[in-house]
Amino acid sequence: QVQLVESGGGLVQAGGSLRLSCAASGRTFSRPAMGWFRQAPGKERVFVAAIRGNGGSTNYSDSVKGRFTISRDNAKNTAYLQMNSLKPEDTAIYYCAAGLVFSILPRSPDWWGQGTQVTVLS
Repeated sequence: QVQLVESGGGLVQAGGSLRLSCAASGRTFSRPAMGWFRQAPGKERVFVAAIRGNGGSTNYSDSVKGRFTISRDNAKNTAYLQMNSLKPEDTAIYYCAAGLVFSILPRSPDWWGQGTQVTVLS
């Protein structure tokens, strides 16, 4: 099992930046792939970004490519999502996720965090 705890959400003006953090504990020795999803009000949860266990590969949804950057620090068992040029449509609950297989994580993570709210004001 992997436990995930997100932090860093909040309110920001359009065009601003936020950095989300996801601290992992438990089965972290397996270096799971980690990622972020988001769920806007009244919409389904969708994939945002993922990073391989060794940090060597990343994957982004088209809606955030070029604005968001996912990274990880394996010494701290923490993944990050740097969000720049934020838009009101980025408003959502952001969920950290982890999975044993990088290519599968965007479709079906193995573990989820509780989520953190990001609100972008226009």
